Amino acid sequence: MFLAAMERAEGYGREDRVFPWSLPWLRGLEGVQLRAAVTFLVGENGAGKSTLLEGMAAGMRAVAAGGRDLERDTTLEGAREMARAFRFVRRRHAKVRLFLRADDVFGFTNRVADDMRALAAAAAAAAEAFGREMPEGLGRRLAQGVVRGERLALACSYGENPDGRSHGETFLALLRRRLAPGGLYFLDEPETPLSPARVLALMAMLAQGVARGSQFVIATHSPILMALPGAAILEVGAGGVRETAWEEVEHVRVTRAFLAYPARVLRQVLEG
Repeated sequence: MFLAAMERAEGYGREDRVFPWSLPWLRGLEGVQLRAAVTFLVGENGAGKSTLLEGMAAGMRAVAAGGRDLERDTTLEGAREMARAFRFVRRRHAKVRLFLRADDVFGFTNRVADDMRALAAAAAAAAEAFGREMPEGLGRRLAQGVVRGERLALACSYGENPDGRSHGETFLALLRRRLAPGGLYFLDEPETPLSPARVLALMAMLAQGVARGSQFVIATHSPILMALPGAAILEVGAGGVRETAWEEVEHVRVTRAFLAYPARVLRQVLEG
């Protein structure tokens, strides 16, 4: 455990309705306790679970993986505003503090692929330039070696064809690469690009991360992911932020009802 709690800073209160204070539960929130190595934040769309996650990430000065820097990302201004209203109780110092949104992975992958293509072109240009002046010269070999080495490092980390993978494969590969022992990780809806089988693979990665001394805070809609043994579930909604059991989460109850009685549920939904 690295992040143990967030507590409202003394004297800090906001009554206006500018986001994120437009969320009623946030205006009255005094704090959140984290008691497990994996904490899931759940709630309906628009409830504010991602805002809570982003605020925690901003407050812990996490580094964004695959997206823009947290300090400059305009979409995270609300998260930074929220973080200023709380103090973050740390038990230990995390070697790595990482924030990752599934939506950011494509942009990151495209940048890696562009960098690899640019390095390949630079190596070819260096070979041509040095080849005219010193066909077998040391300078030519050094210039090519440096550029090729940089490209090889990217290929070893993200594959020879990073933009040729599916979104889910790319996400898992990036996460696997970035998970280091003793890290604090904030993940926003990581199940989005994943099939059910890949969600189970993600669960295994989380369990391995916990065994290696890491802590995770995850916003999710996935009933499968929420079932990770030993995890705590915090439900975010109009009533505030409260811990709940897996069986009581609405996502779980709706999914169970549909799987047990699909025709009945569909009839109710389609007929109003």
